[in-house]
Amino acid sequence: MMNRRTFLAAAATLPTLGLAAPGKPRLKYLQIGIGHPHANKIEVYEASDDWEVVGIVEEDPELLAAAKENPTYRDFPFLTLEEGLNIEGLSAVGVETAVRDLLHYAEIAVDAGFHVHLDKPAGASFADYDRIMKKADASGLVVQMGYMYRFNPAVMLLHRMLKAGWLGEVFETHAVMSKVMPPASRQEVDEFAGGTMFELGCHIIDLTVGVLGAPDRVTGHARRVLETPDDTLVDNMLAVFEYPKATATIRSTALEVEGFSRRHFVVCGTEGTCHIQPLDRPSLQLSLSQERKFDGEEAVYKKGRSEIQFGPYPRYVDDAADFAATIRGEKENDYPASHDLAVQRAVLEASGMPI
Repeated sequence: MMNRRTFLAAAATLPTLGLAAPGKPRLKYLQIGIGHPHANKIEVYEASDDWEVVGIVEEDPELLAAAKENPTYRDFPFLTLEEGLNIEGLSAVGVETAVRDLLHYAEIAVDAGFHVHLDKPAGASFADYDRIMKKADASGLVVQMGYMYRFNPAVMLLHRMLKAGWLGEVFETHAVMSKVMPPASRQEVDEFAGGTMFELGCHIIDLTVGVLGAPDRVTGHARRVLETPDDTLVDNMLAVFEYPKATATIRSTALEVEGFSRRHFVVCGTEGTCHIQPLDRPSLQLSLSQERKFDGEEAVYKKGRSEIQFGPYPRYVDDAADFAATIRGEKENDYPASHDLAVQRAVLEASGMPI
């Protein structure tokens, strides 16, 4: 776990979005739930110049008791849902419950008039998610999804290259998101029929839709490798996305030894290829048909193959900064409801779950 000082020290060594707003009033942030694997991102909000964490709501008695003993959460005020949503000046709610409860609390927060950071995946009901997103849009509220690679520095550079046309017309992407899940984790993920694609693959489906848009057709291939009477997890999954001139493949498994090191995202275009691996400590292998340079910058990206090392970066720091800037109206939302709904539809289709 990183404390505030460690987060700030790590962030200071890396290029960031430049969106933090020292000197401006902090936006008040309430977290609902600690049941999500990424619920400890509350430390990022606590360390941010943009945010003031006003407390935690946890309605599960067992989780609440555990939170009060956990150094990540125990120093924050613990509030009832009513107390939390009635804090004067509250701006945003982070929903970090177990996946089964994400949409329930997200809708409560939107109905109460608050912006929402919603962790992934966006529940099992597309109809419920669609309704919530439409409510948020109608009320001018931002719903930011917690997909953890959106502000990965290598992914951000990839999008700059795509916007500048360096890769030409994209005709292929492929991505892998895997790890070894211990028995307890397998049981938790097994709650949903979508298996590892629903739990892990959603992150790289977000990346794929971010490059190619909503697919015309999704074909899923689900396999089970470990089979025991008390474990029905679909643990080896592949999905193929079809587009008019492109195809994309997404793989996710709960079985790959050292799977973190092979997590990758590859984008191939008529003028170049970008290969990011591993995603969590990114290195970008770039192949270009000609020398390239961004307008107004000195750095030259040579013709042929080169490699850019980014090293570790603090997750969610730039996500929190971008969330604040979007709420303040300082920038447009780069991931509007149309994108997130396309991602969720593709996640459910790739996972073999009903729409």
